[in-house]
Amino acid sequence: MALSRLEITGVRNLQAVVSRDLARANLYFGANGSGKTSMLESIHLLGMGRSFRSSQIKSVITHSNEQCTVFGTLTAADGGPGLTLGVSRDRKGALEAKVGGERVGASSELAAALPLQLIHADSFNLLAGGPTHRRQFMDWGVFHVEHGFYSSWQRFQRAIKQRNSLLRRGKINASEIGGWNRELSEAGELIDTARTAYLAQLAPIFDEMITRLSPALESTELRYRRGWEKTVGLNEALEATLDADLQQGFTHVGPQRADIRIVSGGHTAAEVLSRGQQKLVVCALKLAQGQLLTQKRQGECVYLVDDLPAELDAEHCAQVASALHDMQAQVFVTCVDKKEIVAAWPGSAAEDSAMFHVEHGQVTRVD
Repeated sequence: MALSRLEITGVRNLQAVVSRDLARANLYFGANGSGKTSMLESIHLLGMGRSFRSSQIKSVITHSNEQCTVFGTLTAADGGPGLTLGVSRDRKGALEAKVGGERVGASSELAAALPLQLIHADSFNLLAGGPTHRRQFMDWGVFHVEHGFYSSWQRFQRAIKQRNSLLRRGKINASEIGGWNRELSEAGELIDTARTAYLAQLAPIFDEMITRLSPALESTELRYRRGWEKTVGLNEALEATLDADLQQGFTHVGPQRADIRIVSGGHTAAEVLSRGQQKLVVCALKLAQGQLLTQKRQGECVYLVDDLPAELDAEHCAQVASALHDMQAQVFVTCVDKKEIVAAWPGSAAEDSAMFHVEHGQVTRVD
């Protein structure tokens, strides 16, 4: 399915925006501060229930409003039944979400209905940031393609919370910690198995994508670290580190310590690649992940790309645009200069593309 209609109220300077007949490629241009990124932020709210620019929802809501709302209509490409989505957030942080007109209790149901891939300035954290960013990237993909992963992840989160609480208490008996060790290790092994299977499928797609975007980066590869020694099971690893866990009050080993090493030519990518090359790697990761989702669930990702020309020369900007175009994915792209995106985007005047000028929170479709 693809977004065919958006209604946005009270998201930053987008007081009342209605976009109809959205295309496969939706290209937004305008001056800095005009509201381009807020368009992407609104779609992110619709699919994730939260902003990608701020953890404080009150900073997202227009000053004169008590809440912000985003409604969207998803239309099936084959003419089948569509789906409506709706999200409302108030200044206290309360979330009200609906899928198909029915209220849902978790943002995970929004994510399942509208899978989003976001490429923006903070996406560089995939390479230069800590392991949390890479785990989140990995788990987004596993959530969408590996059946049962989310329930294992929830089970693990409950278990590690209880185990860490016991560790901080200090005085514990063997049977008490042993029970939580077993629960945590069972859920953790399931998570690791799902992640391993997922990355085995993602790696060859990433290899093809990075070679397409920049042949000079074809030596870039992904290496998975599961968070404990390869030679032992998680339960054994937990028992071996119990003294250190008690001393410091938290669990040292497990899937919460997992990471993906992204290396280029045998070296950590963030240390040896230029800013432009890093953006190409990030784009390849995101596009490969979306492509795998499409293959596995016969659905589609919606791509949100903020300021595509930033950090990229015209040639590589065109390579990324061409890859998105060939994937037949729905894309929402922003830029400052209309000419840059027109030059980069294949078939920018074709029927499957639409261009919008954003100025002072007003969005106008242009030829």
